Amino acid sequence: MPHRGTYSISAQQHQKGFTVMGILDIFLQSPSYVSVLGALVVLVLAYIVSSSSFSSQGDRKEPPGPRPLPLLGNLLHMDLKRPYNTLMEFSKKYGSVFTIYLGPNKVVVLAGYKTVKEALVNCADEFGDRDEIRILHDGSQGNGVIWSNGDSWKEMRRFALTNLRDFGMGKKACEDKIIEECEHLTEVFMKFKGEAFDTTKPINYAVSNIICSMVYGSRFEYDDPEFTSLVDRTNRNFQLLGTPSIQMYNLFPWLFQWVAHRKEFNSLFAANRKQNLALFSHLKETLNPQMCRGFVDAFLVCKQNLEKSGVTNSHFHSENLLMTVIQLFAAGTDTTSSTLRWGLLLMTKYPKIQDQVQEEVNRVIGGRQVQVEDRKNLPFTDAVIHETQRLANIVPMALPHRTSQDVTFQGHFIKKGTTVYPLLTSVLYDETEWESPRTFNPAHFLDKDGKFVKRDAFMPFSAGRRICLGESLAKMELFIFFTTLLQHFRFSPPPGVSEDDLDLTPRVGSTLNPSPHKLCAVSRM
Repeated sequence: MPHRGTYSISAQQHQKGFTVMGILDIFLQSPSYVSVLGALVVLVLAYIVSSSSFSSQGDRKEPPGPRPLPLLGNLLHMDLKRPYNTLMEFSKKYGSVFTIYLGPNKVVVLAGYKTVKEALVNCADEFGDRDEIRILHDGSQGNGVIWSNGDSWKEMRRFALTNLRDFGMGKKACEDKIIEECEHLTEVFMKFKGEAFDTTKPINYAVSNIICSMVYGSRFEYDDPEFTSLVDRTNRNFQLLGTPSIQMYNLFPWLFQWVAHRKEFNSLFAANRKQNLALFSHLKETLNPQMCRGFVDAFLVCKQNLEKSGVTNSHFHSENLLMTVIQLFAAGTDTTSSTLRWGLLLMTKYPKIQDQVQEEVNRVIGGRQVQVEDRKNLPFTDAVIHETQRLANIVPMALPHRTSQDVTFQGHFIKKGTTVYPLLTSVLYDETEWESPRTFNPAHFLDKDGKFVKRDAFMPFSAGRRICLGESLAKMELFIFFTTLLQHFRFSPPPGVSEDDLDLTPRVGSTLNPSPHKLCAVSRM
């Protein structure tokens, strides 16, 4: 049986909280901050005098939580760079269902595996709507597949799932695309000849090409400036979404319109929008309804057929196509590439685990190409990939949900239209579900005989109606990319850097990426 040690990390250590001075720093970015501050003071006073929004809901027992300040709510309690840390602390004091106020906005937080599963799976209808994030709503206006609700969401999700499967998701055709992309990626890694380099862009481009081949019908070269700019802008916007200034805009859009990060975000989003429209135009000119190349072709054909039938109020309109593609591209690029980068970083930090993965791959696979069907014969490798997903905790707060109706949940009344955050980090780090939740321990997914075991509390893709629609694609990508890279390369820190020096603190962003770093990839072939 392989050695299954545990390794402590500092990835989730608390950072300095978001203080009054932090809020003032955002104000002071503006040349007109004095008038803005004056307006804020007036608004606070007016709010104190006139508002009763924080008052009790009569005899109905609402979830407990820290007492909010007028207008600011609980913002002064929050670490806005890493809000999930604050929410984890609150859950220890207030329980698995509690209330916070982000500014004037009431939010119910769900913590722990049992509570999150009960809400998202057992009460899927009540907790199944999506709540908006203001800066994203500015661009999408509720269109697409991620931020929509009602019939439009049902139609777009059904169509996206059906067509992504038609174009290979979860099938041999997709496996072949990933294997082909592995060849391109290993060629890039080989060019560094064992010298330290930043893995971010090549991994981003490789992963993005998989969703591109399914959405647009073709992959792109890593030096194609239009492709690389599309990927780089998308990843930059993921980072901007997690900044305190954007979060303040989302809460107080009328007050924080001037923040520089909002202008940068909108500029990058507009550029991606323009580029996609140009891609659509080319695909439309070369469209063959009898031979669809990808999701865009299938959508255009469906739209044309509905228009020929005289249907004028369909959900198959240009904005839904544009937003769905932008959202699929973003979701299909960032989280999987981030997880792969975490995997390589963890293998570098814990070389004994890397030894065990490579020994298993050598013994089972040898020098041939890894395939999906090999997963069942690589239990330790599979456990390492799952443990990387669990510990990396890429989307710690999930995407916001919203209650579709009044609901009484675990004895607490939650009003219709309330924002709900399923705290995924509390599931993946649940002390009642994981033997050593804060350590990198592949044994979480192995039985006493070294065989892989599924864990119910493994929920990185969320759950219920809003579970990630690309889950099967992501799992296939992670297995083939990770195993192939470990088969071809030995990963180590740059010269002069020890394993202990490698920092596992995530970079601030809407998803948890590794902090900037370089690795050495020495060929094993």
